[in-house]
Amino acid sequence: MGLTINIYYKGKNGSAHAFAKEMIESGIVEKIRKEKGNIRYEYFYPLDDSETILLIDTWKDQQALDMHHNSKIMSSIEKLREKYDLHMVVERYVQADINDSDVIFMRK
Repeated sequence: MGLTINIYYKGKNGSAHAFAKEMIESGIVEKIRKEKGNIRYEYFYPLDDSETILLIDTWKDQQALDMHHNSKIMSSIEKLREKYDLHMVVERYVQADINDSDVIFMRK
């Protein structure tokens, strides 16, 4: 059961973009991507909101996500979030377990 977390970091005067840039350049993102159970950790820029950056963060299961939340990396992320005065909106999605027989393909 995979978990995907969408985090919208919202700031002012380009602070969300600066946060993501520092996360990448400091090596924090690469460390997170190497954590056990991490499947995806990528930033995106919404076209209609220049003061927001979207993080799509996917983990193998809740245990892997819990380990990440309890790691030393989280304190680094929190410090950067405070530095750039960011606010977050969080969405959580759980991967559905389906069988091939549950999927119906439609053709035109």
